[in-house]
Amino acid sequence: MATVDSIIQGVSVHGPLNDQTRKILNKDAIAFLALLHRSFNARRKELLQRRDIRQAELDNGVLLDFLSETKHVRDNDAWKGAPPAPGLVDRRVEITGPTDRKMVVNALNSNVLTYMADFEDSNAPTWDNMVNGQVNLYDAIRNQVDFKQGEKEYKLRKDRKLPTLIARTRGWHLEEKHFTVDGEAISGSLFDFGLYFFHNAHKLVKTGTGPYFYLPKMESHLESRLWNDVFNLAQDYVAMPRGTIRATVLIETITAAFEMEEVSICVQDYIFSVIKKFRKNPNFVLPDRSAVTMTVPFMDAYVKLLIKTCHKRGVHAMGGMAAQIPIKDDKKANDAAMNKVYEDKLREVRAGHDGTWVAHPALAAIAAEVFNKHMPTPNQLFVRREDVHVTGNDLLNMNVPGTITEEGIRKNLNIGLGYMEGWLKGIGCVPINYLMEDAATAEVSRSQLWQWCRHGITTADGKKVDKPYAQKLLREQADELASKAPKENKYHLAAQYFFGQVTGEDYADFLTSLLYNEITSVGPAAKL
Repeated sequence: MATVDSIIQGVSVHGPLNDQTRKILNKDAIAFLALLHRSFNARRKELLQRRDIRQAELDNGVLLDFLSETKHVRDNDAWKGAPPAPGLVDRRVEITGPTDRKMVVNALNSNVLTYMADFEDSNAPTWDNMVNGQVNLYDAIRNQVDFKQGEKEYKLRKDRKLPTLIARTRGWHLEEKHFTVDGEAISGSLFDFGLYFFHNAHKLVKTGTGPYFYLPKMESHLESRLWNDVFNLAQDYVAMPRGTIRATVLIETITAAFEMEEVSICVQDYIFSVIKKFRKNPNFVLPDRSAVTMTVPFMDAYVKLLIKTCHKRGVHAMGGMAAQIPIKDDKKANDAAMNKVYEDKLREVRAGHDGTWVAHPALAAIAAEVFNKHMPTPNQLFVRREDVHVTGNDLLNMNVPGTITEEGIRKNLNIGLGYMEGWLKGIGCVPINYLMEDAATAEVSRSQLWQWCRHGITTADGKKVDKPYAQKLLREQADELASKAPKENKYHLAAQYFFGQVTGEDYADFLTSLLYNEITSVGPAAKL
């Protein structure tokens, strides 16, 4: 059997290490990451190439449909997902946020049932963020995460059971350039999963839960199958029974929505994916973002199909995230915002969702009030939604009432610039107009702007959206935001990247991929 020292031959760590991060990136953990990379990276890259092939088909006018080759899976009513694991039976309120130490403590102290520790959309993947985030979760699981910041102490509460921890990895498309194996950057997904699982899996089981994950941005059941193979190898490697790992797949791409049953595990936001995949098709142009609510035809169909599919297979169907932030200095505005949270959560629980997300601890009580009142049971897996019959055309129904306005364009520009500016400073989610904006909302904004310009849309007041007009508004918004921010802001750098993304010409696969090199600093290899 190969030794650890022989396995880590060919591995280089190009980010700084200290005593804290070395306990995470020790030789045994590094060897495990190298094994994951060598076992699965070739397949990962093949699946990413399949995405490009499918995108080319969609660009040529092909529409999506349910797969004929997996019809037997959809038609077989007998198979079920695994029963809910310990700590995941009741998920009525989940909080989500990045893995900085303060957030970890505050999230685990919140009145929620689970905490999704996010290495993805609400996190900027600087080396410090990724590695220290692992340190913070490692310490939290061992109840040694307490710390002092100035005069304030942050301590885990001891008066009740803490929320179940679920880690969200980066998507298959992202890499971790600071960690290379045989000269090749490791997948960000495998890096995040590997470190969290290797160090914490057995400890989590001992404390009554287990190694649980959220998996984002998948586009097919083949990508889900790859994760399953990763899980099996990982569990075998640490002598853990298969099935101990549990995962919730975020159904946030239109392609995955057509493969829900094949993927078999469920949830969330995918407006960005619909625009992205059909951005060259004029029949898929949507109005201002504010008009694209969860009740428009294609979103309503997606939600109904998700709940029906999940409950048919015996797994949770989670709702969406309340991104509102309390407005402390305006009671009227705050009451209106909190009422919107209440109404959104009421719609979700009545539709049959088993739980929902919040981004701020203050919203947990509102979500809990709604779900406690309308869901007295731990979940609603018994709500089968057999009244639902969703077709492929329903998922592609773009009949969305509304107009495109200059105000909507400027709002999109502000959200895109605001998020990108924060990301360039190493911050993965930013408050804008009392909403917590992350990568998903920035991508919707960017993709709408690209689409409107590409198809030469005319605004409600008669202005044609073309390249000069889009770039003029972008310059104006960047100048305005920069003028109100501290001198060291990065709005104009964000605008440089954004210029090519709003004209209907170049289209980066993801904003995060476009900006990644700006927040990485690949130095000399550290001594292992």
